Amino acid sequence: MPAGRLNPAFVASVRPGPKTSRYGDGNGLYLVVTPTGGNGGKSWVQRIAVGGVPRELGLGSVRDVPLREARRRALENRRTARAGGDPSRRRENGMPTFAHAFDAVIALRRSSWKDPDAMEARWRSSMERYVLPRIGNRRVDSINPADLLAVLQPIWAPLDEARRIRQRIGLVMRWAVARGYRPDNPAGDILAAALPQVSRKATPRLALPHGEVSRALEKVRQSSAGPGVRFAFEAMVLCAVRPGEARRATWDEVDLESAVWTIPASRMKAGRAHRVPLSPQALAVFREARAIRDGALVFPSRKPGVPIDKRTLARLTSRLGIGAHPHGFRSSFRDWAAECTTAPNSVMEAALAHQVGDRTEAAYARSDLFGRRRALMRRWAEYVYPDGRTSRSARGETRR
Repeated sequence: MPAGRLNPAFVASVRPGPKTSRYGDGNGLYLVVTPTGGNGGKSWVQRIAVGGVPRELGLGSVRDVPLREARRRALENRRTARAGGDPSRRRENGMPTFAHAFDAVIALRRSSWKDPDAMEARWRSSMERYVLPRIGNRRVDSINPADLLAVLQPIWAPLDEARRIRQRIGLVMRWAVARGYRPDNPAGDILAAALPQVSRKATPRLALPHGEVSRALEKVRQSSAGPGVRFAFEAMVLCAVRPGEARRATWDEVDLESAVWTIPASRMKAGRAHRVPLSPQALAVFREARAIRDGALVFPSRKPGVPIDKRTLARLTSRLGIGAHPHGFRSSFRDWAAECTTAPNSVMEAALAHQVGDRTEAAYARSDLFGRRRALMRRWAEYVYPDGRTSRSARGETRR
């Protein structure tokens, strides 16, 4: 929607899409719609230069701040900045609300997130469900540990995400302390002492015994799933990568001549680029995928330019009766490598892009053991395809 064209009816009716959307309204004001669950989150942000430095200020949730009020705040902020002031320090009625402070924290942290839209959606989803309805309209200086205990105690034991919610509340309150809005953090040690101790055991991703991986791959290849989904699943298993690394693979990362797929640091969990040696079987998957190329993505979804949804591969394994989570195939590979090969632990862990040892050890271990990993991945491919991998597209069976 063009700048300056927002109206209350549009603000009320706009619905979330698969990614965060922004709609401009002049004076740097934007309506931000995030895909949080089924309802979506709507909030106001303002892009503005303060002392020549670009900033993004949170102006509150649409639920609390109507369009007219958002425009008024944006205009005042612009006038303050033009006069040489810092609008982020201007206090509304003497003090910002928790919701305003939360928006400010989101704006500050977005640039540090690998996937800003997805991370913002997760933050807003949990806070809008459990926190903002209770304390969103409270001034940050009026919130005390008892208020936060009332928010967290009902969800502390049953909800695994409760600890992350407390951490996010703590970040908001620490922001308020740093800004001089209050002297202490009510989400700190005092609150921790009042919450019960809950033992939460990590639940590993469900994985198949390595001897059953070959059959699972055949089920996927024979399934009615789209070719992009089938090829992404095969590449994920053959390369022992995470589902997201396969789903978002792009052609500029792949060198078919050298049989190397280099996943950039921005898409890796550890923040380090990862070179994946492509076995002949994995290389065949990428070459088949090239025949259905549709833009930059190696494994396209049915929507042009949009990666395969993160739930698609899990739904596929469930529908086919494969008793494993897609991420669990990395565990299947690791078990096979430990039980059926003599590869050193360092090679197995490097194949999974895991860092072994502490930072000091990692600083000296500069080699990614690529040559030894290539041999290991070739053996893995031969294990899961003992009779070879016959090209489906060569038999005219590739389906769109």
